[in-house]
Amino acid sequence: MANNWNIPADLEREIRERDKVCVYCGNEFLAHKESTKASASWEHIINDASIITKENICLCCRGCNASKGQKQLSVWLQTNYCKERDITPESVATIIKQAIANGH
Repeated sequence: MANNWNIPADLEREIRERDKVCVYCGNEFLAHKESTKASASWEHIINDASIITKENICLCCRGCNASKGQKQLSVWLQTNYCKERDITPESVATIIKQAIANGH
């Protein structure tokens, strides 16, 4: 059974095991009722909802997800949002480093 984003249950489990904190800022996820911005949200690293692979789907906080929006990863990493939070190509999670290495 897939979730609302058509992510198969086994893939969702695998990603939830891997991404325990935001893949971008590294902050721990909070319950939605504690902090909307710090709660987990699904992210397509490459902004294409049809690419449903463990290399393209990750969990990030809603703050980072809202900031990144439809921007390319390399463009977003240059924004003030990232600079203010020390989010760099070196500080992000391995899954994001792999996407950067692949030219995203």
